[in-house]
Amino acid sequence: MTVLEINTPYREAMINITDKIYDEIKKSGIVDGLCTIFVPHTTAGITINENADPDVKDDIVKGLREMIPNIHFKHMEGNSDAHIKASVIGSSVNLIIDNGRPVLGTWQGIYFCEFDGPRRRKIYINFV
Repeated sequence: MTVLEINTPYREAMINITDKIYDEIKKSGIVDGLCTIFVPHTTAGITINENADPDVKDDIVKGLREMIPNIHFKHMEGNSDAHIKASVIGSSVNLIIDNGRPVLGTWQGIYFCEFDGPRRRKIYINFV
């Protein structure tokens, strides 16, 4: 298993980690198999989505912000909206590795989703 650490720049952001994942696959020497990417945080997530138009990631963050505003929830820390957004996005993705490369669609990229930053975050990567 590999652990990556990243610093997130804002309270809410989608950070493209596709190249970091490609590098870890290459370092692992895995030719064919599976890669699980897991985020061990309750206010962050991971997703695969559009990687061609940078406006899409901004639209996703804006859409989630509008669907799940930071209203007066019971949680004392004031970040319940971040917990809900992380639950909607999810904490892990699985990638098929074929011939040493992740199988992604033409327009897809892998994104770490921050909803309660800025923070130093971890990403766990496991290969089978």
